[in-house]
Amino acid sequence: MADGQWSPGRVAGDPGEFLPVLDVIEPTRQRRLTVLLRLLLLLPHFLVLFVLHIAAVFTAIFGWFAALVLGRLPGPVFAYLAKYLGYRMRVAASEMLLIDRYPPFALTPPPDYPVQIEVRPTDLNRLAVLFRVFLMIPAAIVQALATSGWFALSFIWWVITLILGRMPRPLFEATAATLRYRMRFSAYALMLTPAYPRGLFGDDDLSVTLQRPRSATRPLIMSGAAKALVVLFLVFGLLGGLGSSAASWSSDGTDEDIATGEQGRGTARSTGMIAR
Repeated sequence: MADGQWSPGRVAGDPGEFLPVLDVIEPTRQRRLTVLLRLLLLLPHFLVLFVLHIAAVFTAIFGWFAALVLGRLPGPVFAYLAKYLGYRMRVAASEMLLIDRYPPFALTPPPDYPVQIEVRPTDLNRLAVLFRVFLMIPAAIVQALATSGWFALSFIWWVITLILGRMPRPLFEATAATLRYRMRFSAYALMLTPAYPRGLFGDDDLSVTLQRPRSATRPLIMSGAAKALVVLFLVFGLLGGLGSSAASWSSDGTDEDIATGEQGRGTARSTGMIAR
């Protein structure tokens, strides 16, 4: 497909439930200098996202109550949350080395920007909205493991991209799959879609109409090596979580031992003073 041209996605009459779409145009090369300084260059965006996130939290809370009453998000609420999610994904795609082009400071990106998302306003099941926090727990665990596993190994991906001047195709596919699942989880959590997150291991190429123009991630057909990398992300995310839990448990135990020891020494000193 030509740069900046996006597939229309599903249209009326398409089978199945519409899933939020993440379109990424894979760069042929990346400038090594921008790869080297990527996190430093993105610092202004992290500050902007902090402010946008605060506004998104209050907007989502209002949207939750509104969706319980209306069975859908009000138009302005949907518009802001969708634009906020798109901004997050553009910054995240740059942070995860999927693209080289610098994200714009705008809620609405230029039409030719290489990262786009598509979410569609639709009716919501009020019962699913009511219990949304509980329903999203399994998907939250999966996306947390995959994302934290990617970042646990991010120094390796950074070095590889820095040396080659590009991200190897299997790594690109696995990273895009991780980011897409993260986007779909966020869209579900923000009530932008009733579709439960899925597709961490890519799309079925037999279910895609090949005549349509596509981005590198629509459809996201993953190789065996890419799927193995996603499994690696999940494993390292799990190991990191277990390590953090063990460290927390050990710290709690040490604090308790210290407190017990201090209490024992205090008792001994008091007994000695009484004896004297």
